Amino acid sequence: QVQLVESGGGLVQAGGSLRLSCAASERTFRTYAMGWFRQAPGKEREFVARISWIAHTTYYAATVKGRFTISRDNAKNLVYLQMNSLKPEDTAVYYCAAGPYSSNYQEYTYWGQGTQVTVSS
Repeated sequence: QVQLVESGGGLVQAGGSLRLSCAASERTFRTYAMGWFRQAPGKEREFVARISWIAHTTYYAATVKGRFTISRDNAKNLVYLQMNSLKPEDTAVYYCAAGPYSSNYQEYTYWGQGTQVTVSS
């Protein structure tokens, strides 16, 4: 059974930091690339960051590059999203996903339930 579970969301003031975690099954974690996406009310799902499973190659959306860092811990089957210098426009539900190495959410196979991140001004 494929299972992705996000945690770490919450309320933070602008300029603050949060770290999101995504727990995956070993099979899922070691088979697919992992990505983070977000969706704000009334908006389409937006790519945030991705990381490959072999080389840990990373790629970021321009809106978060330099502020967010994606990483994965193979021993613990966890993927993280460290979010620094948060802005109100970062407010969204953040989703962890597993699938081919891609920035296109439609190409991802498995999704977590999402965790809310709210950044106040």
